[in-house]
Amino acid sequence: DGQVRGIGKESIGDMAANIEVFTDQNWAKDVLGADKPVLVDFWAEWCAPCKAMVPDLEAVAAQYAGRVRVGKLNVEENDQVPFQYGITAMPTLLVFKGGKVVEQRVGKMSRDQLAKLLDAHL
Repeated sequence: DGQVRGIGKESIGDMAANIEVFTDQNWAKDVLGADKPVLVDFWAEWCAPCKAMVPDLEAVAAQYAGRVRVGKLNVEENDQVPFQYGITAMPTLLVFKGGKVVEQRVGKMSRDQLAKLLDAHL
C-alpha cells in the first residue's frame, strides 16, 4: 500500500519475521550471547527516519537471514540498554560481534549502506 505504518509495541509483530524485538530483559541472551553478528536499531515511535528505514531493515534481515540477527530496540520502552551504550540520537545502529560493539552508525541508512555495514563483519 506504500504507506508508512506506525510500529508500536503491538504492531511490531507485523514486521518481517526476520526482525527481532530486543528489550532490556532479553538483551544479554539475544544480543550479547548471540553466536553470529547482531545489528541493533535503536528507535522511537516519534522518529520519522526510524520508521522510514523499516523496509530497508526488513530487506537486509531477509537477505542475511541465518548469518546475521537483525533487531530493533525501542528506547522509550527500554531505558537500561540505551543508557548503557550512550544512545542519544535516533536511529542509532550498533553491530555486535561476540558480545562487543564492533561498529556504530547514527542516522538513517539505505539498504546498500546496511549491507556494506554487515558485509564488513561477516
